[in-house]
Amino acid sequence: MKTKLHSRKFFIPLAGPICALLAVATLTPLVNNSNTYAAESSLEYLAKKVKMPASTPAESNNKNNNNDDNHGNRTPEESLAAGLKYLLKQQHADGGWGQGGGWRQATANSRSGGGRVEGPNVEDPSDLGNTSASVVTLLRAGESPTEGQHRDEMKKAFEYICKQVEKADDNSLYVTDVRDTQLQVKIGTYVDTFLAGWALSEIKGRLPDEAAEKRRSAALDKVVGKIAHNQRADGSFANNNGWASVISQGLCNKALNTAARSGAKVTQETLDNAQKQNVAGLDVSKGSFSAPASTAAEPSSAGVSLYREAAKWNGLVENSRSNIARKQAAEKTIADASAPPPAKAQAQKDLEQIASDDKATRAANDAVASKLSDTRYVAGFGNNGGEEYLSYMNVTEGMHERGGKEWEDWRSKMTKTVCGAQNEDGSWAGQHCITGRTFCTATALLTLLVEKGKDNAGLSSTNAPAAPVAVK
Repeated sequence: MKTKLHSRKFFIPLAGPICALLAVATLTPLVNNSNTYAAESSLEYLAKKVKMPASTPAESNNKNNNNDDNHGNRTPEESLAAGLKYLLKQQHADGGWGQGGGWRQATANSRSGGGRVEGPNVEDPSDLGNTSASVVTLLRAGESPTEGQHRDEMKKAFEYICKQVEKADDNSLYVTDVRDTQLQVKIGTYVDTFLAGWALSEIKGRLPDEAAEKRRSAALDKVVGKIAHNQRADGSFANNNGWASVISQGLCNKALNTAARSGAKVTQETLDNAQKQNVAGLDVSKGSFSAPASTAAEPSSAGVSLYREAAKWNGLVENSRSNIARKQAAEKTIADASAPPPAKAQAQKDLEQIASDDKATRAANDAVASKLSDTRYVAGFGNNGGEEYLSYMNVTEGMHERGGKEWEDWRSKMTKTVCGAQNEDGSWAGQHCITGRTFCTATALLTLLVEKGKDNAGLSSTNAPAAPVAVK
């Protein structure tokens, strides 16, 4: 499906103070609770386990979404099922997903000279970024190559991701030869690489045989190796340009940490470098992102605080999850009477760093949570695009870990907001920047499915399957 664009209305101006003036919509995040994975395959499961208000139609707080076919009368369970059904229908014959309509960026040697290409006849080939986001979404909903109602579709998607990674070179940060997507232009040149790393980590343990698992492991190690090879000492990447490339930096940190927890070859040095990006600008003593400029080269945030702070908070949460096993190993070494003194000294140093990391995570937690009653902050750029939906997923993961009444309030508000912005065909579309329906739909659904993630459910890093959602 092609996204209807009104380029004059949604032209993106220079970020900064102008963005604040445009923050007129109230967009807030998300969803629910599921700490067990039963074998039920029905929407009743969702109503019971995810704790959505099943009897109440969704309400949209976004008064400026401009979708002609906005459909806010579904219950949350119906919205989730409709969104997953839409996403599955968009899969291409090659197993991948395109961006689902909207503008593309012409390459520099095209007749458009590198400008935008838009209109009803714009080609929409499969790309790795949108495919990886769709795969993670479907995994969270209980689909995989070995379970659920759409095993064949998931096998094809896995095949597509592996083929793209396998044919990529070994040293550059690219894993695809597609160069014109909205994701690359808006949130970072190398976003496909980071999303692929996340997807390959999430699908561990849910493949049909040992050969497929070995293929997944090799592909993930290749992605991780490319990231480590190109990562600078401050955790950033040269030429990862984009309107709000801080978002892809956050996705990189998620990919590295989920990869590490899935057993990929991620060094502690690589994780430590990534952590430098997470804490850049964070004043731990004040619990705010108000610290002076750091030595880390921070990517662009387009002047939108929500993008920057949600990405960093999520990166800190992911780092803390990875530190669990690291902490256990350090404590075991210190308790081991036979461990040599240098090993004990390193273990003590690790514990001190972990304590510092945890303190930073709590500070970011407080910094973002304290702003969520500010509708202008939550609105991001001012109306919903793919950048907002991904930021809502980041915030929702953090709020879920925060827990308590704040989490319950946020979940209820986000359920209504996200579901209320859904289109009649089950999709979500962006109104600025990332307008393609694939990424917007995938990230909106990920926001609703936050508690389906293995780590968010308090499980170990070995992938336990989510109870599947009925999608017919």
